[in-house]
Amino acid sequence: MTTSPASSADARLFERVLRNVEAARQRIAASSPTPERVRIVAVTKTFGPQAVRAAVAAGIGVVGENYLAELESKRQALEDLDVRWHFLGALQSNKIARAARAADVLCGVARAKEIARIAAVAPGSTIYVEVDVSEIATRTGASVPEAAALVLEARRLGLDVKGLMTVAPPDPTGARVAFEAVRELADQLGIVERSMGMSDDLEIACEYGSTEVRLGRALFGSRVAA
Repeated sequence: MTTSPASSADARLFERVLRNVEAARQRIAASSPTPERVRIVAVTKTFGPQAVRAAVAAGIGVVGENYLAELESKRQALEDLDVRWHFLGALQSNKIARAARAADVLCGVARAKEIARIAAVAPGSTIYVEVDVSEIATRTGASVPEAAALVLEARRLGLDVKGLMTVAPPDPTGARVAFEAVRELADQLGIVERSMGMSDDLEIACEYGSTEVRLGRALFGSRVAA
């Protein structure tokens, strides 16, 4: 039987992602005091549905998307997969209802008006509040005091605040400060999930108690231009 070029490409993709997932798990095991508690979120921004299938075949159970339209199209195309979808992008007020329908978890919640809108259009939704301690102007996220207030407000409105999320500064010292701040805030608020760490800094994040690392390039290679 002749193998088609498409199926050969898919097989190579599956093999590459499987190797990369195993390598990521080894990195987690070497740096986390509780590696069994660290979940890999496959960030498939700009990668096609077959990349999602490859990740799921390698044992990944959570997929993260940054663009709402991409999340919607992939979820519809991959209805047969047993996978949870996280929306990682910035929330636009006029698209929050769509995002809440498409995602199992809204991960980039950073403003009180977003919380009010989510509670109005999707009561009881599961969210992560995004914390930013980088002081980088282009970053989204709430300061530590603002994030604490957002968590309390979200709980008051009946939302399920399952986790805190952060994107650390690129330097290791700044990353440690960010991860420590999020860990302390999560402990204070009784929040279980700490979505910290990406392809370049997952080891530091795991040292500081990350329960979720968001990996794109580490699993799939260089991104296709959006």
